[in-house]
Amino acid sequence: MRIALNPAARAPEPMDLQPIGVHHPRVKQVLDLQRNAVPNGQQLFVAEGLWAHNAVLAADAPIHSFLYCPDAGYSDEARTRAAQIVSRASQSFRVSEKTFARMSERDRPDGLISVTQLPHWTPDTVPIVDDGLVLVADAVEIPGNLGTLIRTLDACRADCLVLTNRRTRLTHPKVFRGSHGATLTVPAVEFGDPAAAIDWLRSRSCTVYLADTDEAMCYRSLDYGGRTAIVVGSERFGISPEWHRHGFGRVCVPMLGRGDSLNVAVSASVLLYEARAHKAGW
Repeated sequence: MRIALNPAARAPEPMDLQPIGVHHPRVKQVLDLQRNAVPNGQQLFVAEGLWAHNAVLAADAPIHSFLYCPDAGYSDEARTRAAQIVSRASQSFRVSEKTFARMSERDRPDGLISVTQLPHWTPDTVPIVDDGLVLVADAVEIPGNLGTLIRTLDACRADCLVLTNRRTRLTHPKVFRGSHGATLTVPAVEFGDPAAAIDWLRSRSCTVYLADTDEAMCYRSLDYGGRTAIVVGSERFGISPEWHRHGFGRVCVPMLGRGDSLNVAVSASVLLYEARAHKAGW
């Protein structure tokens, strides 16, 4: 879906929305999702602000509810976008500045908050091309790091993200913000344990490399032909032991200073772009 992003294209501001307060179920749902505090089998998440709603509309993601505060809007573009969101949302409501401030986690979010939904992928529906590139995030804990990993996957045109030993949800608000909306477009599948993920990668004929420092080859010297999967691990503990029991090759980014490691998102970016460079002949 393509949307008009020209702020000069002023649309009528929706004025006849039902007003609701802080105790309304839709407001409470936003607060629960923001706190990451309830079961979330539907993969719902909160989109807040203009850029987030532009991403939601561009991805044609379903909008379950829209909560609009006209008094908190700062631009003509936000008012234009509000009218477009109302036309797409299953439910739309008006909230006061006080109620909106209770829900908002950002500065100047333009009066726009929605409950929307991530796409649903399964191991059987994720497409991987013949020279595909996959990232496995094993036990990554920090939501911002997971979001940055997804943003990098989008940037280097990787095929998908695989989650094992999950420690943070894809629907966490910081994951969406860190990915800059790429959670809506980058396929992601989750396996309950590494063994199932390993079987799946092998069934897809992926060559698997573990990002590690012990007995590892420099990332510049590997063969990235065919389908390649790169595994990165927890910020504190690294890759889970199960991954080390299968004889997979190990890859490292040389550390030339005093530090002994890079941030997981930084190291994954280096490895993914090197793999993409080999595959694309850069």
